[in-house]
Amino acid sequence: MWRAALTELVATATLMFILTSCIISCLDSDVADPKLLIPFIIFAVVFLFLMVTVPLSGGHMSPIFTFIAALKGVISLTRAATYVVAQCIGSIMGFIVVKCVMSHEEAAKYSLGGCTVVANGAAPGLGPSTALMLEFVCTFVVLFVGVTVAFDQRRCAQLGLTTVCAIVAGIMGLVVYVSVTITGQPAYAGVGLNPARCLGPAILLNGRLWEGHWVFWVGPFFGCIVYYGYSRNIPNGLVMGDGEFDFVNMVGRLIGR
Repeated sequence: MWRAALTELVATATLMFILTSCIISCLDSDVADPKLLIPFIIFAVVFLFLMVTVPLSGGHMSPIFTFIAALKGVISLTRAATYVVAQCIGSIMGFIVVKCVMSHEEAAKYSLGGCTVVANGAAPGLGPSTALMLEFVCTFVVLFVGVTVAFDQRRCAQLGLTTVCAIVAGIMGLVVYVSVTITGQPAYAGVGLNPARCLGPAILLNGRLWEGHWVFWVGPFFGCIVYYGYSRNIPNGLVMGDGEFDFVNMVGRLIGR
């Protein structure tokens, strides 16, 4: 368990560094509409990291996937708590590296790539209620599309690890793009989908990143709970039962609980 948790820590740290650097570089490019490139960047980076980490630790890299795996009984509560702590520490470490290599102007301009909800600031933003709704809906969509496919034992076996990881990475890129474009608010950085990702920049920069920070925790976890309740009512034979493996812990039998 500790070796798997260490893998989660390192994977989360490197994911935060690579993903944040790529997205900010894209936004600073001369492309006419850089937002169109964001979903493709997210897809490519997340897909590669899932392919590498699923056989090692289950490939969570987010408290959301850890939480839904614990709810489904795929991992124990002890392992889930250890993973979440490792992911949060990994996020802080990854953003420390980002802060060290990024110019102060860029860090201030993009809030170090953190999750922002500006309700009463100088720039237009979203209220906490709107951001909370987006976090809930987008998390549910990711779980509904990605995790439902991965929890289907027959389809998971037919599609294979590569296709399942591509589906999960693809839906994550899509919902981030939708959340950014549908609001049209420049101060809103889009859905977090990963509370650990939002925690790192908030701790390092402080200030307005703590405004509405709770949204990026409550929304996704509430989406997990609602999805879990929904998944229990899916017809038998389609969703894998507790104790079996899924894409977030496909090699659970090897690493144990």
